[in-house]
Amino acid sequence: MFKALGDPVRLRLFSLVASHAGGEACVCDISDVGVSQPTVSHHLKKLKEAGLLTSERRGTWVYYRVEPAVLASMGHLLTPAAP
Repeated sequence: MFKALGDPVRLRLFSLVASHAGGEACVCDISDVGVSQPTVSHHLKKLKEAGLLTSERRGTWVYYRVEPAVLASMGHLLTPAAP
């Protein structure tokens, strides 16, 4: 999970999806991250393969959403263990 977020473009895309109003973002809303559209698609695919995002096609656009369990898992992993 963290390996997939190790790339700055993937981290930015994940952050854009996670913080987008309504909890999901159209690829048309998040594609302006300083790389070409094919590169954005490649990174979104990698985030999906890592289980961090899900997607749904609606007409010609694809909408991405963060898997709810992912944020909980990340929070659990980043919380310090009790002594």
